[in-house]
Amino acid sequence: MPRRSLLFSPGDRPDLMRKAPGAGADTIVFDLEDAVAPARKADARRDVRDVLAAPDFRPDAEVCVRVTGTDTYRDLEVLADDAATFDAVMLPKAESADAVDHLAAQLRERDRSVPVIALIETARGVLRAAEIADARATDAVAFGAEDLSADLGATRTDEGTEVLYAREKVVTAAAAAGVDAIDTVYTDFDDTEGLAGETRFAATLGYDGKMAIHPAQVSVINEAFTPDAESIAWARDVLAARDDAAADDRGVFEVDGEMIDAPLVAQAERVREYARLAGEWE
Repeated sequence: MPRRSLLFSPGDRPDLMRKAPGAGADTIVFDLEDAVAPARKADARRDVRDVLAAPDFRPDAEVCVRVTGTDTYRDLEVLADDAATFDAVMLPKAESADAVDHLAAQLRERDRSVPVIALIETARGVLRAAEIADARATDAVAFGAEDLSADLGATRTDEGTEVLYAREKVVTAAAAAGVDAIDTVYTDFDDTEGLAGETRFAATLGYDGKMAIHPAQVSVINEAFTPDAESIAWARDVLAARDDAAADDRGVFEVDGEMIDAPLVAQAERVREYARLAGEWE
């Protein structure tokens, strides 16, 4: 399933974690890292475990846990509870394939072989984006502009030019490795118009989804990743023509004067996938 929207929920707020699936995000991320004060980490681990182990907590969304990069061992010891059910783990400040592989090995030791979402948010991580995306356990890479800006000593701007190189490098690495690419958070959760515009821009770069820090952002992000009627009509025509061409053993064919080959078929299939998520394709 595509990850259009990833909603973070503080690991020390069981009430919010239980409500998180109601926002409609494709992935919910219970956060043991930035959203939790150091003095609250132990309580947060127990809270996350208790929610994940609750028999009545079985959301349709993918459930991910963002571990703490400095104390992952304690995080995983708590999450190893057999009753705790989750689908993925997010590694913050991923800086090498070895870091991803090490986390995956720790998960296997605890019979928790789940995919890893590698969050690239440091200068070293950006320079090693390709190897991080290529790591065997990496199922997606996410781009964190805020921490990267701090690491660079850059000033965040509305235009985002200070992180554009890194943003493009991360999505390129993801595409080369064949894994999902998740765009950075938009910190002003009251600015829905700005969020919609930035999400559409991320989609044009090739990102598959975007992280959210507030439930109100989820619907805006999902809508921005929903193809418009014109794109859906084009995709229907392309896929129908593809099927006709396959029957005649033709690899290249024409739709409304446009020559269609494998890359455009892949684009049409992507449109179909996102349209189905939005209920726009039957």
